[in-house]
Amino acid sequence: MATLTLPELKRTLAQAGFLVFRTLGEDIILAERVRENLIMDSGVRLRASTPLCVRIVMRAQRGDFPSEEEESLFERVSRLAEAARAGGFHEVERNVAPVVDPGDPSRTLDTFYEITLAKEADGLELAIDELRFAMTLEKMAPVRPA
Repeated sequence: MATLTLPELKRTLAQAGFLVFRTLGEDIILAERVRENLIMDSGVRLRASTPLCVRIVMRAQRGDFPSEEEESLFERVSRLAEAARAGGFHEVERNVAPVVDPGDPSRTLDTFYEITLAKEADGLELAIDELRFAMTLEKMAPVRPA
């Protein structure tokens, strides 16, 4: 099978029922509809590589757990990732991502503690199946009441 271009992959994903949020490098980032008039980054991406690679970004937000250390926040995300690991995904990256105030770049609003998981897909049909699975997963560590 010939390698599809990014525009061809995006078109195919749209035909399969996915909303494309944006493209960043070789990653097609999928969206989830939060409300009728609001879509957001779902944390699910298709990397246009050979082979195709489905990636999931899972995170904990510092503001939800203000008294916890970095190690504890990553542990929360790691527990969240168990369902993805059971589905064949493996961890490829850990990242601390500050959320900067768009009106004042010197001010950090919050910080995300992220784990990225990936799974290669041998063909577009398998990639679409894996994307559907990834879209069903929780990707933000839940805040449990005390």
